[in-house]
Amino acid sequence: MPVATLSIHRGGLGDAPRRDEFEIAFEAGESVLDGLRRLRIARDPTLAFRYACLNANACKECMMLLDGKVIYACTARLEPREMRLDPLPNKTLLRDLATIIAPPDERLDRP
Repeated sequence: MPVATLSIHRGGLGDAPRRDEFEIAFEAGESVLDGLRRLRIARDPTLAFRYACLNANACKECMMLLDGKVIYACTARLEPREMRLDPLPNKTLLRDLATIIAPPDERLDRP
């Protein structure tokens, strides 16, 4: 059975970054977000990433880097190969793949 290897940036703001690799069963048609959700449920509940809707490409919460290119995890397809996932470099890192996407004037927690 083919596998997708997800090489994932781990750590939070101020932490020394590291990479964790996970092999998950490849299922044709699944998105990267589907694979991340499966991984978090089955193997690592501490994995942090953001999403608000599935496969709608409207919320932009699941934006991240895949092999150095900006993607929406809900529309990028999982592939049977090593896939390098990183947080957006120009956004504030929360932890792992989760960054603050919304500009400060659009966030509910602003002063």
